[in-house]
Amino acid sequence: MFDRRLVTHFDWWFAGMILGMACLGILTIYSANALAVSAFRRTLYLRQVTWVGIGIVAMVAACLVSYRTLARVAYVIFGLSLVLLVLVLLIGKAGLGAHRWIRIGGFAFQPSEFAKLGLVLFLARYFDDHRERLHEPRTMLVPAAFTALCMLLVLKQPDLGTALLLLFIALSIMLMLGLHWRYLVPFAIGSAAIAPLLWMVLKDYQRRRILVFLNPNLDPLGAGYHIAQSKIAVGSGGAFGKGWLAASQSQLNFLPLNHTDFIFAVLAEQWGFLGCLVVLLAYFYLISKGFHIARDCTDLFAALLAAGVSAMLVIQVLTNTAMVLGMMPVVGVPLPLLSYGGSSLLVTMLGLGLLLNIHMRRFMY
Repeated sequence: MFDRRLVTHFDWWFAGMILGMACLGILTIYSANALAVSAFRRTLYLRQVTWVGIGIVAMVAACLVSYRTLARVAYVIFGLSLVLLVLVLLIGKAGLGAHRWIRIGGFAFQPSEFAKLGLVLFLARYFDDHRERLHEPRTMLVPAAFTALCMLLVLKQPDLGTALLLLFIALSIMLMLGLHWRYLVPFAIGSAAIAPLLWMVLKDYQRRRILVFLNPNLDPLGAGYHIAQSKIAVGSGGAFGKGWLAASQSQLNFLPLNHTDFIFAVLAEQWGFLGCLVVLLAYFYLISKGFHIARDCTDLFAALLAAGVSAMLVIQVLTNTAMVLGMMPVVGVPLPLLSYGGSSLLVTMLGLGLLLNIHMRRFMY
């Protein structure tokens, strides 16, 4: 029987903020491509509208199913995400020099995006199953091994940005569980030792991006073009911006990937520092609410699931904005709810739906 208390515990403000951010993403994608020569680019916002609709359905579905039911199938979901990561290497659709998409009918999706949520579910279930041994460092070995496997499959695509996100998500959950920082010292030393080998494994364009980050003037018309144009767009917005549909840097196609990885630069040019501040405050509300939900949970699985989803969001927001501002190399991480892309939007709304789910049922467990 349906429990009416679930409706009274539903956080309408939180859900409204999610929908508001998704609508802002649609408007920004429209404005970024309004003057594009390609008819396909000009209609990308309509595809995003479709994905927002699918995302709303997914978010509602994530609210209706008890998170304890998800706990029972967490290993299965993670296993399916690993299978999809293998499949994308075998039958994946190539684009921009990488195999990251699987096409089904008229839609293509990125398994690496779903792997982030799958990893969070796996870690939450695993640590819930081994709660009596959380103080033992060896308890972290199995999660570390599966995280590394996930990362290797994503790196093979190649997708360095998502692989690093998987690492930081896992580390965040482990640190929240009380893993002492001294256990990270061997990891840091080992990473430094194999850095030359990792450098050789990176693709040429990935190495160029890192070199350009260290020396922005190294290749201003090549690898450094993206970040140079991004900085110009951000700076030209000033305090209050140029206004909607009045951002010449992004609308006249000087700024590449203006509807995906660099959509924050479009926002900065159109709405200036004040508009960016409002967007960042909206993210702060969503993320802090997620951590508050995790803090108030008495169920370890729910607490880790909420903390993992919140960590996933904060890492993506910090990475994307830092990348746009030239504070870190370009790694191709989308901005949650705003960047164009069905897989990223769907996973984000599923994750936020799980936060709503936990908040609704906090009185039941």
